[in-house]
Amino acid sequence: MRISFIGAGRVAHHLAKALQARHQIVQIYSRTYEHADVLAQAAGAEAAYSFSALKSEIDLLIIAVSDSAIADVIQAVHPYLPNTLIVHTSGSTGISKLTQAHARAGVLYPLQTFSLEREIDWTQTPLFIEAAEPQDLMMLSTLASELSQRVYPYSSAQRLSLHLAAVYACNFANYCYDMAKQIVDEQQVDFSLLYPLMLETAQKAAAADPKTMQTGPAMRGDQNIIAMHTLMLEQANRPDLKQVYALLSEQILQRHQPEQI
Repeated sequence: MRISFIGAGRVAHHLAKALQARHQIVQIYSRTYEHADVLAQAAGAEAAYSFSALKSEIDLLIIAVSDSAIADVIQAVHPYLPNTLIVHTSGSTGISKLTQAHARAGVLYPLQTFSLEREIDWTQTPLFIEAAEPQDLMMLSTLASELSQRVYPYSSAQRLSLHLAAVYACNFANYCYDMAKQIVDEQQVDFSLLYPLMLETAQKAAAADPKTMQTGPAMRGDQNIIAMHTLMLEQANRPDLKQVYALLSEQILQRHQPEQI
């Protein structure tokens, strides 16, 4: 399959390199040509200077840009590739953003966090596909199955629920790690001492219902410990961390209130 990309960020970087093993990556376009050129060289492709320079002899165009740019990109690209299957990689943008301008539209959404310095295990990364045309859904299913053992034909609404849940499970969880590091850094304590706890927590949440795995002073209703922690944050002059601690503790208390009786 001949595939081109619009976007040269983290998602495009990982996806292009993964697809390169079985398919021909034809072109990469980015608003910053230098970024497109770097990814093009890594994927054995050609960097495109403009939308009008995109070659029409391709089977698939993947739009891997910010959600806010998707609508503008499809409007700009459609005249040059009117008959090509064009997909975006967003979890929070409906397929309708594409179908409003382009008939052969689809979605190829990897539920994963991407960093340029870390490799991705594509075989275990869930891939969610959607397409306006049945034959295009079959094409995306075949393509996705070459990468992952976990491919799901989900609707835009289902994908959006996953994207929101991922913000809690990934982005917010990582910020909690960041806050934890700030606390121990203040006392020159080695943050790596928390690694076994962090890994065990993630493994338990993956093995069972996270609600049943909840532990800690808020879950137990231990107001003495909560008050002590709150005082520590006050003395450290960290109203930001105190606010988050109070909010999360209150939510956990409410979630597990019947268990505390």
